[in-house]
Amino acid sequence: MRYQFLTLLTAFGVLLASNAVVAQDDDVIITVDSTNLQFSPADITINEGQAVRFFWSGELLPHNAVSTDGLFDSGEPSRNVDYRFVFQVGMNGTYEFVCEPHEQLGMVGIITVLAMNETQNQTGETDFEEAGPNENQSNATSYGVGIIIVSIFALLFYRYGALVTIKFGKK
Repeated sequence: MRYQFLTLLTAFGVLLASNAVVAQDDDVIITVDSTNLQFSPADITINEGQAVRFFWSGELLPHNAVSTDGLFDSGEPSRNVDYRFVFQVGMNGTYEFVCEPHEQLGMVGIITVLAMNETQNQTGETDFEEAGPNENQSNATSYGVGIIIVSIFALLFYRYGALVTIKFGKK
């Protein structure tokens, strides 16, 4: 039983290190306002390297989020959507997206992606600053690597530690 738990812990560490199961703190989440058939928020500004997550659950009507230029597509309209798209470095610009079944009713949105070294200050003016590493990503990777190392040592000790103790314990 312990061996299976340690194996699962190691697998979790691998996934965490690869960021496959880590939600980023700087993701911008876009939901659906079903009563007004709108995205919420409908107009966002993010930086290159950030992700937009389209998330809704249990909606009365099915929705999707599709970029008008074909860059991203959350799939067929659904009442439950959890779709994440990362705007990589070099993808700065303005992107319009729509809910295909409700586009004619005005269910549209705009994502403005600023260049990596460009941010907007609170007065709406553009400042330029040096881009740093994604702190959340490096922390998640560090935790994942730590879990892997601890799990491997625990597996080795569990598997071979008892044998070593017995072997050296007898005189």
